[in-house]
Amino acid sequence: MGGTKKPLISYETTESMARYAIIGIVTFFFLILILMPLSSMFYYSFSEGVSSFFRAVTSPSALFALKFSIILAISTALCNVVIGTLAAYALVRYDFPGKNILNAIVDLPIAVPTAVTGFTLLLLYGPIGLFGRYLTKHGITVLNAFPGILLAHVFVTFPFVIRAVSGVLEGVEKVHEEAAKTLGASRFQVFRHITLPAIKGGIVSGSILTFARSLGEFGATLMISGNLAMSTQTAPLFIYQRIQELDYTGASAMAIMLALASFAMLYGLKFITGGRKKKNGF
Repeated sequence: MGGTKKPLISYETTESMARYAIIGIVTFFFLILILMPLSSMFYYSFSEGVSSFFRAVTSPSALFALKFSIILAISTALCNVVIGTLAAYALVRYDFPGKNILNAIVDLPIAVPTAVTGFTLLLLYGPIGLFGRYLTKHGITVLNAFPGILLAHVFVTFPFVIRAVSGVLEGVEKVHEEAAKTLGASRFQVFRHITLPAIKGGIVSGSILTFARSLGEFGATLMISGNLAMSTQTAPLFIYQRIQELDYTGASAMAIMLALASFAMLYGLKFITGGRKKKNGF
């Protein structure tokens, strides 16, 4: 009698081979796409010594660009926290004509290339633009100035706070809000004491993502700012100019500063959201 034939390779062996193959493929792409570019950036930054790195990041133009970018990113985050929170509240809590269309338009800035964003703002606020002619006539400067760059950054980062707050707000039951209203609380009091604490995590997450995205914005900024050193030049534009001048040490040094700032923001977001999940028992 012939017995059942044993498979040449057991299931456990096949599973182990598949696991190591997947880990190997992921490690390979992680090495090629992330580690090698970051390593080359550090290599060029310190290729002429540590002193050259510090000279590059402490030059007046570099310090101005970094400071300007941070101020711009903070301003963008604050604008989007106010506008995005109100927009998210309206989209989640109210029903009105055109709500679905407006909800779809919110994500449009993610789909539109940033260069297109900059060009549209250039047409709108430029000397020949619909608003630009009026503003120029009254001596108000938008292009090649902080207000224009801020508008571009708010547009590019617009969906982040809205989506972060909307996702949290959809999970908040309205029963507590309704109970507060029946006890005589005004709409503002309900929002301040009940709704706002509940969506605080979404606001923090959205603002950090907005800050990080604004810090690295390039395309729209280049179109709007004019890339004027010591005036409207952001850190990404500083990197671009240094590359054009073949100053790879200066470009890499500033790139490291931006990468560290973005990493700190994203790590902070992970820490905050992770701590909140543990606190809630998830």
